[in-house]
Amino acid sequence: MARFNPYSIQLQLTRMFQDGQSFFALTKVQDWLKEKQQDPNDYEILFHQHMAPPGSDWVMKIEVELKRRDGQPVDEWLQKEVNT
Repeated sequence: MARFNPYSIQLQLTRMFQDGQSFFALTKVQDWLKEKQQDPNDYEILFHQHMAPPGSDWVMKIEVELKRRDGQPVDEWLQKEVNT
């Protein structure tokens, strides 16, 4: 049975950055990629910090950019899902 995680990866990453634990964000995304049956070594993982939308409870929002090391395009669904 699949594990249900009530928090999105983006919410977890944003909380890590706000709590000063951004050091662990890379490992979090690598574990997430493994759950999606992807090899984390195939990807370069970049984090972009943006201001949160007006009316949000958050101060900032973290966006994850995935780049394949072999130059191939990242699957659109994977890039979309990591930032949902």
